[in-house]
Amino acid sequence: MVLDPGGSFLVNRRAFLASAASSVALPSVRLTAAPSPAPTDFQIACMTLPYSRFPLDRALAGIKASGFRYVAWGTTHKDAGKDVPVLAPDAPPERAKELAVRCRDMGLEPLMMFSTVYPEHKDGLTILKQRLLQAGAARVPQVLTFGHTKGGNRKLWVERLTALGPIARDNNVLLVVKQHGGETGTGEACAAITREVNHPNVKVNYDAGNVLDYLDKDPIPDIKHCAAEVRSFCIKDHRNWPKDEDCGPGFGEIDHYKLLHPVAFTGQPMPLCCENIFAPLVPRPAKPEAVDVLAKRAREFLEVVVAGLQKVKE
Repeated sequence: MVLDPGGSFLVNRRAFLASAASSVALPSVRLTAAPSPAPTDFQIACMTLPYSRFPLDRALAGIKASGFRYVAWGTTHKDAGKDVPVLAPDAPPERAKELAVRCRDMGLEPLMMFSTVYPEHKDGLTILKQRLLQAGAARVPQVLTFGHTKGGNRKLWVERLTALGPIARDNNVLLVVKQHGGETGTGEACAAITREVNHPNVKVNYDAGNVLDYLDKDPIPDIKHCAAEVRSFCIKDHRNWPKDEDCGPGFGEIDHYKLLHPVAFTGQPMPLCCENIFAPLVPRPAKPEAVDVLAKRAREFLEVVVAGLQKVKE
C-alpha cells in the first residue's frame, strides 16, 4: 500500500491488477469427451467347408436355410463321387464373378475364399496373384492363406506377401494369413510377419482352434498380442478332453467372449467364418439336413456372444 497526499491509502498495484483481471469476462471453454469406439461389425458367415461331403449347390442352400446372410467359399465338394473345386486356382476371374452372383442371387454375400496354397509353395506367388484377381472380380473382400504345419521360409513369406500387397490393394482385397502350426502357429507370429510386410492389405486372420490344437496353447493371451492386425476369424473350437478334437463354437474349451473381446470395438467389418460346426465325440452327419442343424446352432451361438459382448466396453 502507498499513502496519497490527501491521506487515503492507495490500493496495492498487484491487488488492483488481479481485481481488474477478475472482472474481465473470459471466453468459455467446452470440454468434450473422446468419442466412444464404434462396435465392430461382426459378419457371421458359414464356410461351405462343413458341407464338403455334398455338392456346392446343397452347401449354399443349407447355409441360406440355416439363417446366414454371409458365406465363405471352401475348397472342394463331392459331386457325382468326385472332389470338385469350388473355384480352381487357374480359373479366370470371370468364373469367380459368376459364382459370387450365384451366391448373391440366393441372398448370401461372399466374404472370404481359400487360396488353397501355402505362400512358400513353388507356385505360391502365381496362385495367390490369381486368387486376388478372382476375389477382386467377384468383390469378395478377403483371401485366406496359411503356412505348412511343419513351418516354412519366413524370409520368403515376407518377400511374397510384400509383392502381393499392392496387387491386393489394386483389387480392393485383403490377403489374410492364419495360424496353422509350425512357425506361424500363433497369432503373435503371424502378426510379426504382417507388421514386417507393413501393408494395409496384408493382415491376420485368427483361428483359435488351430492355436489350441497344433500348439496346445491358450489362444486368449495370444490374441492380445495381435488384435490390432486381426481382420477376420476362422471360427473353430477345440477340445483336449476327453478327446483331442476340433469342433464347432461353444462345443469346445475356448471362451468366445474372451476371444472376441479384444476386437469388439474396432468400428470395422470383421468376418466370423464358421470353419467347423461339428459336435465332438460323435460321428459327423451323413445327411446334409443334420449339417444344417449344426450350422444354425453355430450361427445362433455367435449371435448371442456378439450381442452380449458389445454391451461390455471395459
